[in-house]
Amino acid sequence: MSMEFLDLRGLKCPLPALFARRALARTAAGGSVEIVSDDPLAAVDVPHMCHQEGHEVLAVERCDASVRIVLRRGAGCGPQV
Repeated sequence: MSMEFLDLRGLKCPLPALFARRALARTAAGGSVEIVSDDPLAAVDVPHMCHQEGHEVLAVERCDASVRIVLRRGAGCGPQV
């Protein structure tokens, strides 16, 4: 299964979570989305959105001023654009 990659550096809250939500909505159940963001709140906002909407957070890794977050779309989630 393929993984969508989003480079969200330069975008500030709430845009990283909104773009992650849209990417997950385009992804088939069980599919993955990887995002990179330099917004300090993305490491909190994106996992929070995922937990609220039934998606899984596979990884949150900080690297210098950026964070890499890997998400998996939940099986029972309908389209959420």
